[in-house]
Amino acid sequence: MINAAALDIFLGETRVGTIARLDGDASIFTFDDVYLADQDRPTLSLAYKDANGEIIAEPRSYRTKIEPFFSNLLPEGTLRDYLARRAGVKAVREYHLLAQLGHDLPGAVRALAVDAEETEADELDEEAAGKQAERALRFSLAGVQLKFSAIKAQGKNGGLTIPVTGSGGDWIVKLPSARHPDVPEAEFAAMKLAAKIGIDVPEIGLVPLDQIDGIPEGITRYGESAFAIRRFDRGEEGPVHTEDFAQVFGVFADDKYENASYRQILSVLAIETDEQSVVEFVRRLTYSVLIGNGDMHLKNWSLIYPDRRNALLAPAYDLLSTLDYIPGDDAALKFHSSREWASYTYDELEAIADKAKLPAKLITATAKDVVARFDDAWRSESGHLPFPDDVRSAIERHRKTLAI
Repeated sequence: MINAAALDIFLGETRVGTIARLDGDASIFTFDDVYLADQDRPTLSLAYKDANGEIIAEPRSYRTKIEPFFSNLLPEGTLRDYLARRAGVKAVREYHLLAQLGHDLPGAVRALAVDAEETEADELDEEAAGKQAERALRFSLAGVQLKFSAIKAQGKNGGLTIPVTGSGGDWIVKLPSARHPDVPEAEFAAMKLAAKIGIDVPEIGLVPLDQIDGIPEGITRYGESAFAIRRFDRGEEGPVHTEDFAQVFGVFADDKYENASYRQILSVLAIETDEQSVVEFVRRLTYSVLIGNGDMHLKNWSLIYPDRRNALLAPAYDLLSTLDYIPGDDAALKFHSSREWASYTYDELEAIADKAKLPAKLITATAKDVVARFDDAWRSESGHLPFPDDVRSAIERHRKTLAI
């Protein structure tokens, strides 16, 4: 594994600071003085911006975990375990995992080892690490859906290739799982329907598994297709900076269902972005209520920085009805004071708009437009989309219970 006393943090080609390793598996991030002095510096995160718009540069050390902004750049769950084992690193040791994966992170951030040297893996030799990785992958097939970055082949009918490292590429591929083998079809259908009613959705596809190279052995027994979505953080000129709202609020991934509400997300958008981003957020939130998407947590909303300084709401991702998969579940976050689907009313939207200092008429009119578009599209278009029968039935039952 890579052993480094420090990691230089770059945002594109700009060096923004350093994460230094301390004793006892602790670390601390410090901004670079040149970056701080630059009045035209690119924005790393709204988490480092105070109420007056000034940068918050006071260092704070963390043990085992790294600072929340950087911690949220690392993969979660089964994929983290898989990649950590391949690298011979314990998944809980985030500094060391960042050192291994820092050359290819979400957005435009890179973490490059300073004066690095190769050392033995964490209590694992290379052969053992490989076996651990295989076991991790086999374990993942029993449950959580695996998600990999992938490269698309050239040509009209080009397939996808998952690199052996699990990183690289400008597409995300979500494979079927043993628990819910129809999730790729359900997500593709929900994203397609979202696009039809005017929500900003990247290029997507439902790809036959036999057109994907590098998929884990055994996946084909759980389904025939994978859901693929083009990465909006990769452009023709290279990586595009993004951050999710767990990063914005300084929340670790384990707390992505806590510590913030949809009203608070909207308040940030009202201050930091433009009217189009605000409208798009309300569209997306209303659509999630209509289909019963109970997994729109903090990591499923992101900002994008096309000009490297100013934030906009990033395109939609992870739009999926969870009604059939998690029966009885409510929204992932509170709308304002409640997570219950029935609490999403036009009166509640007016209150949310007031708290966010936004025109109530804009917010409620946007929601009503989405409702009308959804009901029309559901009648005319949903039958042509690959919603699994149980998911389709759950959405139709759910729709009748809503106040909007």
